[in-house]
Amino acid sequence: MKASGEALSENQSSSTQKRLQLSFILAIGIWVVSGLGYFTPLAEWPALALYVLGGIGLVVWYGKTTGEWKEMYLAGGDFRRSLFWGGIIGGGLFIVDIAMAFVAHEMRAGDSMAQMERILVGMKMLYFFPVLILAEEFLWRGIMFSALIDRGMNKYLVVAITTFLYMINHIAVAPVAMMERAMMAMMALPIGIVGGLIVMSTRNVWGAVLLHMITMISMIIDIFVVPKLIQ
Repeated sequence: MKASGEALSENQSSSTQKRLQLSFILAIGIWVVSGLGYFTPLAEWPALALYVLGGIGLVVWYGKTTGEWKEMYLAGGDFRRSLFWGGIIGGGLFIVDIAMAFVAHEMRAGDSMAQMERILVGMKMLYFFPVLILAEEFLWRGIMFSALIDRGMNKYLVVAITTFLYMINHIAVAPVAMMERAMMAMMALPIGIVGGLIVMSTRNVWGAVLLHMITMISMIIDIFVVPKLIQ
């Protein structure tokens, strides 16, 4: 029995190490491709493509190969509580965001929204975001987050690390000017922290996905609906 338990522990340790390595290899690969993009006319588009295809593809491939969906928090955990808190906190952020959009438009300080409109509408990124959200959550708060937790790292430190990397990635891969990248990184901060806390407490990523989706919907309303209501 002891030998069997030790073998199981070794297998779990090996699985954790592999998930951690794969997630960081993908993240570093994205940043390398992004850096190379500065010297080509394609800019950050290849890195963004690798981010989306790699984030979803890596997790789906690994899950299908090993069956470790629960280990990556895509299954199991407290699914209902995850969705509950994702919906509640997402709804609160939704209200705050819409209120701030009204204030910004009234004060004629809508430059940030104009920038986001250019990203979402002018660059046709609006239709791309649902898939991007899945890629982001699967990578940062799925396979990487779970591996760091299973390595025994402090849970709050894991939230901080994955949030920081998530923010840095916006600066690396967003196909816009550096000022806009910094703005997007700051907008990612609350999503990373709150989403990470939800995943930390429920061991399920879908509440973070829901939270992320709700904040994106509020941004779309900021751009398309709020200006018409103020006119």
